[in-house]
Amino acid sequence: MASKDYKKQFDNLLMLAVKNNASDLHLGAGRKPILRIDSVLKEIEGDILKQEEILAILQEILTTEQYSKFNAERDIDFSYGLKTTGRFRCNAYFQLGKVSCAIRFIPQKIMSLENLNLPPVLNLFCQAHQGFVLVTGPSGHGKSTTLAALIDEINHTRQEHIITIEDPIEYVFANDKSVIDQREVLLDTQTFDKALRATFRQDPNVIMVGEMRDAETIATAITAAETGHLVFATLHTNSAAQTIHRIVDSFEGAQQKQIRAQLAASLLGIVSQRLIPCIKGGTIPACEIIFNNAAISHLIRDNKIHEMSSVIETSMDQGMITLNKSLAKLVKDKEIKKDIALKYSLNTEGLKTILR
Repeated sequence: MASKDYKKQFDNLLMLAVKNNASDLHLGAGRKPILRIDSVLKEIEGDILKQEEILAILQEILTTEQYSKFNAERDIDFSYGLKTTGRFRCNAYFQLGKVSCAIRFIPQKIMSLENLNLPPVLNLFCQAHQGFVLVTGPSGHGKSTTLAALIDEINHTRQEHIITIEDPIEYVFANDKSVIDQREVLLDTQTFDKALRATFRQDPNVIMVGEMRDAETIATAITAAETGHLVFATLHTNSAAQTIHRIVDSFEGAQQKQIRAQLAASLLGIVSQRLIPCIKGGTIPACEIIFNNAAISHLIRDNKIHEMSSVIETSMDQGMITLNKSLAKLVKDKEIKKDIALKYSLNTEGLKTILR
């Protein structure tokens, strides 16, 4: 009876988060629950959570294997679902010997690129049949949501076999024109790399890798893109240039030339995004977008990544855009404030020049 009460307590907190349009819920021993609403942390009125309460909640919602792993490794990723509400991506961990949990809301409905206010040019990635597409940005800035929108667009418009590899599974897709198999690390497969290698025997057209965490996974993803698959993946990087550097730097010096050559040939494009607080409330994406044309390919192959921004500037007619141009448009359209745009810019002086 007590365990059911703890589960109900957890469910009530999740429903409160959804009711308040919170993106995240934070639970920690010795403090009240906290919601993140429009990027701002707000404490929930009520009782301070106790260590034993959070541990009892985790013991109730995790499997025996997951709870053992949490105790042994001191943190764990997992997902949790409420049938009428949606799914939640969770990470439980210890800090200063006390247990905490960070929980992100994943809506049931997968939004379209248009509904997410993302540039229509991203639909070009959904029409491709081979190549490597990277969605990047800081943690918590909508990469998974954008990735889900891209995959679901393919699902509704093409007859393909799509395999997703995630840790944990976030959005759950309903088969439409495509057949979608979703594999969760530790539940359906041991590692990202092992699952990705297995796809070569599973007849996929489209592969989605939730996160590329090591050189082995990156190398296999690039190989998959080279061998006739459309591969989508994410990285925690701040720009297209930083993304290329991160991928290349994941390998030993002797391998870097080969990886640059493979990437130059297989890359379709990179979307680097931020979720910016709106004047009217909520958030709106600002994006840097590159498509791999001849100029970008040469820069990658010749290790002249620092020149990439100038190519983006001169390729606007191809759908490319710099983050500063995206931010400036949002300011001009009165979606965001100028000072907020400057806060999220990676080149504030350049943005000031555009906004004059």
